[in-house]
Amino acid sequence: MAPIIIIGSGLAGYTLAREFRQLDSTSPLCIITADDGRYYSKPMLSTALAQGKTLEALTLSSPKAMADKLAINVHTYTHVEEVDAKGHRLFAHGEWMEYRALVIAVGASPIRLPFEGSGADDVMLVNNLTDYGQFRELLDKKQRVVIIGPGLIGCEFANDLLQVGKQATLIGPDPYPISTLLPEEAAVSLQNALEQAGAEWQLKTTTKSIDKIGEGYRIELANGQVIHTDLILSAVGLRPEITLADQIGLKVNRGIVTDQTLQTSQPDIYALGDCAEVDGLNLPFVAPLMLGAKALARTLAGEMTQVSYPAMPVAIKTTLHPVVVAPPPQVEGEWQIEEVGNGIKALYKSSDGSVLGLALTGTAVNEKQTLAKLLPPLL
Repeated sequence: MAPIIIIGSGLAGYTLAREFRQLDSTSPLCIITADDGRYYSKPMLSTALAQGKTLEALTLSSPKAMADKLAINVHTYTHVEEVDAKGHRLFAHGEWMEYRALVIAVGASPIRLPFEGSGADDVMLVNNLTDYGQFRELLDKKQRVVIIGPGLIGCEFANDLLQVGKQATLIGPDPYPISTLLPEEAAVSLQNALEQAGAEWQLKTTTKSIDKIGEGYRIELANGQVIHTDLILSAVGLRPEITLADQIGLKVNRGIVTDQTLQTSQPDIYALGDCAEVDGLNLPFVAPLMLGAKALARTLAGEMTQVSYPAMPVAIKTTLHPVVVAPPPQVEGEWQIEEVGNGIKALYKSSDGSVLGLALTGTAVNEKQTLAKLLPPLL
C-alpha cells in the first residue's frame, strides 16, 4: 500500500502524524522535510531567552525518536522537486515515491524586506531552531537589539529581550504596535508597558539604510533619526509558503485554498497549518492547527471529517503586559473600550450589541474565559 506522505516536519506535520497513529497504527506513513526534522514548538522561539532555553532544550525529540515512536519514515534534508497529482506520486531525493494521500504542511516563510547599506545582509530572521541557535550565540556578547517590525512577533521578541537585560528598539511604519490585530487603546497600553520596561519605539517610519560600523550597525530611518545597535532582527511578518502548491497547480490565494476537510483543489492532496487557507481563513496560530490535525487525521483514517473553528482568542506572549485578542470579522461594528486595572478591555460589538471580537491587556486578561463565551464560532 502506498503511504500517506506529509511534507513538513513542523508542529503541523508531527501533530497530524501523532493524531493519525491514534486512529491507525499500521498504514504506512512518511514525513519529508527540507530541514533536520527535529520536533519542537515554533511558538517557543520568541519566549526562549527569558526561560533560559538553549537550542538543545527547545528540541523536544529527534527525528529518529519521532520515527520510532510513531512508526513512520522521516526523510530529512529532502526537497520535493515535483508532484504528479494525477499519478499520485512525487519526486524527491532522486526517486519517485507513490502516495495514497499527500499533505502539505510547510508552514509560513518570513517576509524579507530589501534594505540598503553595507550591513543589510546581516539582518537576522528567527523562524526555526537553527535561526534561534545563531541568534542566541551572537546575542551573548551583545546588548542592543533593533527589531524591525512592531507586530505580534516583534513585540514578543522585545518582551523576551527586555527580560534578560537587553535593550530593544522596535521600528515600523505602524501607528502603534500590533496594529493589524489590536485597537489603538489596547496597543498603546502594551506600548507604554514595554516602554516602562526599557523598550524604545520608532513608529510611523521605515528603515532607510543599514551600515556596518565596527562591531555594530548604523541605521538611518526615513524620519531622519539615526540608531546605533549591535544586532538587527527582522520580524515584519510571515507569508504562507505556497511555492510547491503553485508548482503543482493547486488553487492558492493568501494560502493554499482548501475546503473544510482540508482538501485542496486536487483530490487526495491536503494542506494543514500556517500554509493553509481553510474555507477563506488563514489562521497562523496553534489552536486552529491542532483542530485541523485532528479532523484531517480522521479523514485520512477513512472517516470524512470537516474541521470546525470555535472562537479562539490568541494569547500574545508579552508577559510584561499580557495581551489576549480575538480579531473581529470584517463586519460593521465598533470597539467599546474600558480601562480595567492596569490594562484595557476592548469589545467589538455589532449594531445589535453582539460581541464579535475582543482585545484584553494587562489585568483585563483575567476576563478571557468569561468574555470568550460571548464570541461566535469562526467556522
